Parts: sequence; structure tokens; C-alpha cells
Amino acid sequence: MGNFVFNQLAFVRGQTLKLMEGVTEETADRVPEGFRNTIRWNLGHIYVVLERFALQHMGLPQHLPEGFKEQFEYGTSPLNTPADANVPTLPELEALLKEQQERIREVLGDRLSEKIVPPYTTSSGMTLETPQQFLSFNLYHEGMHLSVIKLYKSLLSR
Repeated sequence: MGNFVFNQLAFVRGQTLKLMEGVTEETADRVPEGFRNTIRWNLGHIYVVLERFALQHMGLPQHLPEGFKEQFEYGTSPLNTPADANVPTLPELEALLKEQQERIREVLGDRLSEKIVPPYTTSSGMTLETPQQFLSFNLYHEGMHLSVIKLYKSLLSR
């Protein structure tokens, strides 16, 4: 199962990267009416949450460029991002999203069953105790944001 979870992560991430095709910098920053985030925010959020899920709870260093936690963590919104914030370009986000998978596989490849103390309970109520459980849950999380990006692309093309 260990290798399969990495295959699943690569598949889902490939879908996320494919959705980036055709998105302009301007479109990436538009907030659809009735929403509070952007395509860029969703991409950055996907990156930040996988860093946290995969590494933080194992006590391992995260690769978070300056300002990412403040801009893309749960509960943030580009509507509240300071004007002088170092906002990543789409190519920068794409590069980070591409390299993240292999880096995490290298760090966690033989540690998927280690217990995390204390276990972590997500905002939706799921308790996670091993890196494999975190990575599996991330499939759900990234899939939700994948759907949001699809919706935003549709709404913003009208």
C-alpha cells in the first residue's frame, strides 16, 4: 500500500497541474462572486497543507517559501493578504507542486507506518495517526480543492 499511496498522490497532483493549463496570472487572482478565495490561493493551499500533513506532524522540516503559511494556510484568504506580500507566480507554484511529491516520497518512503504522538484530528473530524493516513487523507483534501479550481475556472470564463 505504501507505494500505491504515492502513486495516488502523483495521479491527483497530475490532475491539479493539468487544471493549471490555460490559467493566466490575472485569472488566478480573481475571486468569483460569492467566494473568498482564488485559483492561486487554492494552489498554494494544496501545497501548504500537504507540507503540514506529510512533515510537520512527523517533526520534519517543511519547505515553505516566505509568506506561504500566512497566505495559504487554513482560514486565510487573498482578500486579507497585504498588498506588499510576496505572492508566488503560477510558474513558481507549478514548480513547487511538481517537486513536492518526490521530496515527500524520499523523506517518508520507509516511514509510512510510524505512529504520530499525539494523533491529529482534522477540522472535519478524521483522526490520523500515521504518515500513510495523512497522505491518504490528503487525497480527499486535494480532490476537494481540485473541484473548487474547476468550478472557479468555469465561473471566471463566463
